[in-house]
Amino acid sequence: MTGFRTLLYKEMLRFWKVSFQTVAAPIITALLYLLVFSHVLAGRVEVYPGVSYTAFLIPGLAMMSLLQNAFANSSSSMIQSKVTGNIIFVLLPPLSHAEFYWAYIVAAVVRGLMVGLGVFSVTLVTVAVPVPHPFWALVFALLGGGILGALGLIAGIWADKFDQLATFQNFVIVPLTFLAGVFYSIHSLPPFWQAVSHLNPFFYMIDGFRFGFFNASDVPPTTSLVVVAVCFAALSFTALQMIKRGWKLRH
Repeated sequence: MTGFRTLLYKEMLRFWKVSFQTVAAPIITALLYLLVFSHVLAGRVEVYPGVSYTAFLIPGLAMMSLLQNAFANSSSSMIQSKVTGNIIFVLLPPLSHAEFYWAYIVAAVVRGLMVGLGVFSVTLVTVAVPVPHPFWALVFALLGGGILGALGLIAGIWADKFDQLATFQNFVIVPLTFLAGVFYSIHSLPPFWQAVSHLNPFFYMIDGFRFGFFNASDVPPTTSLVVVAVCFAALSFTALQMIKRGWKLRH
């Protein structure tokens, strides 16, 4: 496991060296979202009985930040290595495809958790949010970070240049996270859009994560857990096969 530990250290050091950009900036962005939306809608919207809209926003913003930064970590690292050519220094050592995969995924999850925890901690200055089910919150945070880390790895391997990766992020990742119930409950949507929301896997990650805070959710947390676990398994299998075959990595 020496190779795994070394690559993991390299990936974690990579984002930590510029932590003001990779950790602090997303926390500030989420805080701005909270200040704007809570100022406009607090007192006018109540999603769950007895839960203020500001409190409702906090878990969603924390999870959204976690997901987006987990994706950004693995995808940006992979595309930078490919464009600059230093991917060869990762491919030459006797690393198994599993070690390669898990080093990128764990680093992505760690960055996502750091940003998510930072968002949650900073936003507590506005309103205290209890966590009656921390196990549920942690499970969905880990699986969500793993899913986006795997998706970022797949996108980074697929993309040949930064423009392609930016397109994937702007037209897939950002819309799916924003339309996953971060700022609203899907029960407030018309029936058609409720059905569409149930096709969005990001919705299950955020809804299950929010259950850990409010003991309430739009769908049963067990259903969300099954969907999220299946997505993680499918994306992990896909990423592992791409790495094992060296698709767009060795040539």
